[in-house]
Amino acid sequence: MISSASPQPAADAASPEVVIDVRDAYYAVGGRPIFSGLNLTVRRGRITAVMGPSGTGKTTLLRLITAQITADRGQLMAFGRDLATLSTAEVYGVRRRLGMLFQNGALLTDLDVFENVAFPVREHTDLPEALVRRLVLTKLQAVGLRGAAYLMPGELSGGMARRVALARAIVMDPEVLIYDEPFVGLDPISMGVIQRLIKHMNTALGITSIVVSHDVQELATIADDSYLLAAGRIAASGTPAELRASDSAAVRQFMTGAAEGPVAFHYPAPDYATQLLAADA
Repeated sequence: MISSASPQPAADAASPEVVIDVRDAYYAVGGRPIFSGLNLTVRRGRITAVMGPSGTGKTTLLRLITAQITADRGQLMAFGRDLATLSTAEVYGVRRRLGMLFQNGALLTDLDVFENVAFPVREHTDLPEALVRRLVLTKLQAVGLRGAAYLMPGELSGGMARRVALARAIVMDPEVLIYDEPFVGLDPISMGVIQRLIKHMNTALGITSIVVSHDVQELATIADDSYLLAAGRIAASGTPAELRASDSAAVRQFMTGAAEGPVAFHYPAPDYATQLLAADA
């Protein structure tokens, strides 16, 4: 296992093996640091899990990777290119190589399933309708929902909606597929389906996956590499088995779900009794 005190050796971002490379990234919001020297590498063809308690910046990391925001310091390399140096057109070019499964699916409620999946194709290509139809039905078949092509989002269960969103995320054949909290709000059966799909898509399509979640058990069954975010840095990295075997108190608390540990229950606040007495004054 590799901790933030002994970060992984810097990967060669120009190597075809490296897809995303975050180097000593710093980022703050309103003076509050979110990342304080973050290092993370995503390698081609692997499923990389990014874990951490709520509020540790997991979704913020995805916004950095997709160039929605820019780090205050450090480098974010995507496909060997420094995102901070790219023009707007070049950033859009990088984004077209990425697929995104949003936290809550984010389906367009006024469009049926077929048109939701077809939306990126219609926006970015001029393919003939016959080819669009074949492409959409192929992706819906891959997630088991070809028969639901003409249902509206309001007619779908939570698990079905997440699978439609996955079909939309892969319809442009991305090189990297990003999952933001893919297991949230799903029943055990739907969660199992999504787990299998993540693993299957990565292998069948030959892509690279980044899965951001706090669901330890689910990630342990599919991840090749795991990173644990804490206090603005990588608290630990390695295989899921290596993280489970860690002797770090912070890592052990997160992996076991213990209430007591370095991650405090209470948000920092003034002395409780003093504050109560002041309120009565």
